[in-house]
Amino acid sequence: MASEFGSFELASDIEGHQDLFGKVFNSGDADAVNAMYTEDAIGVWDPGKPLTGQARKDRVAEFLSRGPTVDATVRQSFVTKDIAMLIVDWTIDTTSVEGEPEHLEGAAVDVLRRGEDGKWRYVVDSPYAINNPYGQDV
Repeated sequence: MASEFGSFELASDIEGHQDLFGKVFNSGDADAVNAMYTEDAIGVWDPGKPLTGQARKDRVAEFLSRGPTVDATVRQSFVTKDIAMLIVDWTIDTTSVEGEPEHLEGAAVDVLRRGEDGKWRYVVDSPYAINNPYGQDV
């Protein structure tokens, strides 16, 4: 798979997925980040507003345009056959839409599916699923 990030292989082991995601995310390459999701993936980056399809891809590109960097650690991993659920503690340092420094953090619930090619991709990405700072359902 080629992108501005360079040629990279999606993770075939769930343990390597999060490290790869961090490297790809921190590269700022929206095409590479979006390649780590299934076509029908759901992103819930704003509480109560799940995005799919082109809207999800556009949101990734918009967010990455602000130069965020992520640091994430898998707290728990549950795998059954070709489905995985990861509980991930994360922090992001970025610039707000107003141009001010912004620090974000949370605990995500991510669901991934292993494709026919043996590679893991996000199906659901819900970064504020645990201890939601907005006090709303995600």
